[in-house]
Amino acid sequence: MRDFAHEIEQRKQAGLYRTRRLISGPQQPELVADGKPLLSFCSNDYLGLANHPGNIDVLNSALPKTGLGGAASHLVCGHHNAHHQLEQRLADFTQRSSALFFSTGYMANLGVISALAGRGDTVFSDRLNHASIIDGCILSRARVRRYAHGDVGALEAMLAETSGHKLVVTDGVFSMDGDVAPLKELARVCKAHDALLVVDDAHGIGVLGPQGRGSALAEGLSESDVPVLIGTLGKAVGTSGAFVAGPEVLMDYLVQKARTYIYTTAMPPALAAATCASLDRIEADDQRREHLRQLIARFRFGAEQLGYELMPSQSPIQPIMVGGNQEALALSEALEQQGLLVTAIRPPTVPDGQARLRVTLSAAHTVEQVERLLSALAQSRALIPDGSSRAMATV
Repeated sequence: MRDFAHEIEQRKQAGLYRTRRLISGPQQPELVADGKPLLSFCSNDYLGLANHPGNIDVLNSALPKTGLGGAASHLVCGHHNAHHQLEQRLADFTQRSSALFFSTGYMANLGVISALAGRGDTVFSDRLNHASIIDGCILSRARVRRYAHGDVGALEAMLAETSGHKLVVTDGVFSMDGDVAPLKELARVCKAHDALLVVDDAHGIGVLGPQGRGSALAEGLSESDVPVLIGTLGKAVGTSGAFVAGPEVLMDYLVQKARTYIYTTAMPPALAAATCASLDRIEADDQRREHLRQLIARFRFGAEQLGYELMPSQSPIQPIMVGGNQEALALSEALEQQGLLVTAIRPPTVPDGQARLRVTLSAAHTVEQVERLLSALAQSRALIPDGSSRAMATV
């Protein structure tokens, strides 16, 4: 029998062992983790809507009307009117013809990619795409070709030499680097080479674009440019679930073919009602996004002044590059000792030698809280051994 305990010990020695924290109370910047109050800078709740009182009120008022559980899959008797209203709302929000509601972002990527490509087809995937995209490509059983991160020229060369049905898949905002895909150029080469473009905008929806409508609309790209748009609702939207939006014929095709949609119990319909309310808030609240932009600018300026190496990101995802696994864990622990929660990200989530602290900012943070983080980062530099981290520099 495989020695699982030995493998776990090896992960511990390599600085790759993962643990779970027990969170008490609602998700917000000031939370309780393992019984200890901490100021969190690692949540994907970019707009601070996960604990919004108005959204909670809508959820509570919907429960007596919808009940709690989804009870069945959407194709049996689980497709509630609340789900239907949410799909219509998502289509309107993303300015697409139609939308389909999935239970999670992971399931959306698995289901969409494996339905739209199969044996004999070719899928082209950015090398830094999320694990759910990678797994969706594998599950499709299509030929998978990975192109260098953001390298449209390399992708175009691959497309030019490939025949048959072609699918290009990319994150909109890359979850570990925080940069945005070159969507205009991707749309151009996909049209030129008759490839179907799929964009997972999990980290762009709510944050980027006019009224938070996402990275595609931030670039002025329509449904004809980005035919398949995927997004999650558990990040900036603050609730749960995911969706895919695009032409009605493709949504109908996914209802017939996407196994992660067909064979999954529908999410609680009351949650769909709360999500509609959250989308209304996102559309109407540009001030929330402006406050978030100001926090991002303040953090970047302060961290760079301290000599930390950041990625070229203007999104709420602000990685601090460290390099080694143990060094990243040490920096995370140093911050936690000062009452801040910033998790270390290590391989295989990121490439070997590129361990980092993934700082994520939220509109729920205050300027004073960001200043507290910068102060803690200044104090923590002295706790990292000299020369152990490429993020450290002399001020």
